[in-house]
Amino acid sequence: MEHSLLIQSLVAAIFVSISASLLGSFVILKKMALVGDALSHVALPGLAFGLIFNFNPFIGAFLTLFIAVLGIWFLKYQTNLPIDTLVGIFFTASLAIGVLLIPEHDLLEAMFGNIASLTIQETNVLILLSIFIIVLILTIHKKLAINMLSEELAHSANINNKKLEFLYLFIFALAVAIGVRFVGALLMGALVIIPAASSKNISRSLNSYMSWSVIFGIVSAVIGILFSFKFNMSPGPFIIIAGAVLFIISLFFRKLRHY
Repeated sequence: MEHSLLIQSLVAAIFVSISASLLGSFVILKKMALVGDALSHVALPGLAFGLIFNFNPFIGAFLTLFIAVLGIWFLKYQTNLPIDTLVGIFFTASLAIGVLLIPEHDLLEAMFGNIASLTIQETNVLILLSIFIIVLILTIHKKLAINMLSEELAHSANINNKKLEFLYLFIFALAVAIGVRFVGALLMGALVIIPAASSKNISRSLNSYMSWSVIFGIVSAVIGILFSFKFNMSPGPFIIIAGAVLFIISLFFRKLRHY
């Protein structure tokens, strides 16, 4: 039973880490690392409602995240305020509401996740959603790259910047909602950011940057899951620590590359 749960957890974690790492590639390019970390906490009220009213916390997390990104996207074009300012408002309000509503005995799991609590059906759904995110990002990644390079250039290439940015935020909401069930709201931002940051240290092109980001994400996830089963603890902290170690290693390769 434990062996099958380990295999199930590894497969799920690999797909989730791939989707998070690909997303993280563009979070870093868009210089939204801190924004990405803050946005993950917006899931907390949704998790709280799921726990209180006894429905799947993933649904609650996604709904609150989707409402938040919809509000951020709308207000950006209505007020001309930068995205990081708007995310900061939603982040602080959501964090306060979530901490107040989440039952104390469930707070630790909401913050750090618990992959062992997922049913096979939930795991399969999250894997399918991760695959959907992966396909979607790979489909639009060139447009995203052009948009992040220059919105004027994207407009001249007949790219609808508003629609593309909304799609990007939608992907972000879905990926974070999925990842929260694995590493928790507190650490999800790191799952998105660290593999991409490690990849940036050693990559020379967009394709290699995305590829190495995925590799770092997968290795972190596998190491984290294996250690969590060995010590019978939540995998979230182990996954992030593994990612941080890989980031430090990538810094040495970055120095070697510049010699």
